[in-house]
Amino acid sequence: MLNVAIKAARAAGAIINRAALDVESVRISQKQINDFVTEVDHASEKIIIETLLTAYPGHGILAEESGKEYGAKDSEFVWIIDPLDGTTNFIHGFPVYCISIALAVKGKVEQAVVYDPTRNDLFTATKGRGAYLNERRIRVSKRTQLKDCLISTGFPFRPGDNFKSYLNMMADVMQRTAGLRRPGAAALDLAYVAAGFTDGFFETGLSIWDVAAGSLLVTEAGGLVGNFTGEADFLEQRECLAGSPRIYGQLVPILGKYSKFASAGDKAAVRQAAAADTPATDAQEADDGTDAAESAAPQADAAKGEDAPF
Repeated sequence: MLNVAIKAARAAGAIINRAALDVESVRISQKQINDFVTEVDHASEKIIIETLLTAYPGHGILAEESGKEYGAKDSEFVWIIDPLDGTTNFIHGFPVYCISIALAVKGKVEQAVVYDPTRNDLFTATKGRGAYLNERRIRVSKRTQLKDCLISTGFPFRPGDNFKSYLNMMADVMQRTAGLRRPGAAALDLAYVAAGFTDGFFETGLSIWDVAAGSLLVTEAGGLVGNFTGEADFLEQRECLAGSPRIYGQLVPILGKYSKFASAGDKAAVRQAAAADTPATDAQEADDGTDAAESAAPQADAAKGEDAPF
């Protein structure tokens, strides 16, 4: 199944690379403010779906542009597809975008492909068998202190997004880390966490096709992924936090209070922290990371047995 997903991703990548040679001629439409779709998204999605359903006609499809229009409606096998993650980057010629394909079996992601056609980087994972970049085994980073870490994120861009809250989150993270980056393709951000290129990632407003494949890459590379409060059953919750276990554990107490699933007390802590504006010490970060990572790990294990509602 993984080989078929790789074949589909490479076919879509060829379409995207050809279009990138003359990106100004690509037809663009707008789904909502700052949310674009191109003819390349549709062509990429079409070839992926055709490749998958030719091999597995009884499987289901959940794709960004066509939803559940294609494939079987009641299959235990569902392919989750983002045909071009980073469309805004693509239409500007900014070479950070990718294809994301995941296979969920009975609600659990078991196969993952994230393909960057600009660099010909192929990230793959099979549940229980590790994560790979171009057939080389990858692992999350070994950094243990947040102050040494590079963290990636995604800025809010849709009407109704809570910009003020996100600025507070960024301020909390930026003053505790070596740097914060916004590449613009969540699936690739998660792949980079899996490869150890970055140490953590957080973003809100994400859909299941943005994170399904990347989340398996992270866990198979030895990392943790969940929502901002550390709960691993996150795929439909529109917020994602990922990192190596120690760094994930240090980010949970920082970002958890901003989660829509946080308690009233946690939200009060946001206001107090903003007023105090005092970063944690390195010792506090290390202690928080140990405790939070230990508490998050069992949640991640428990969530593996739950079906995602898609």
